[in-house]
Amino acid sequence: MPVKPKRPCSYPGCPELTCDRYCEKHQKEINKTYNKNCRPYGYLYNSSRWRRLRKQFLHKHPLCEECKRKGIVTAATVVDHIKPHQGDERLFWDESNWQSLCKSCHDRKTAKEDGRWGRKGRVYSY
Repeated sequence: MPVKPKRPCSYPGCPELTCDRYCEKHQKEINKTYNKNCRPYGYLYNSSRWRRLRKQFLHKHPLCEECKRKGIVTAATVVDHIKPHQGDERLFWDESNWQSLCKSCHDRKTAKEDGRWGRKGRVYSY
């Protein structure tokens, strides 16, 4: 089977040929920037405390709140913060600020609040 030809790295000014979008050197840089900008509060979500409380909350509230309002029964898979916490630990751990949502409702809500693909303040409508 033929192999896909290598192409230049997409990083501006880099002449290296690669099979991926970026060469190894620049892929590390891109990953580091992505992790820093896209998940600044990741340490809160990666804690054992959050995993335990999330599991308990989903056990108590197994249905998606948004779908329930529309009269649809859907299993919840995500614990959503009603008011975005933006690193405020008091708001992050406040159970009255949580709601259970299915993945599609959570993604829709987050896209409306944050703007799609990290473009804050830019909300799309159809």
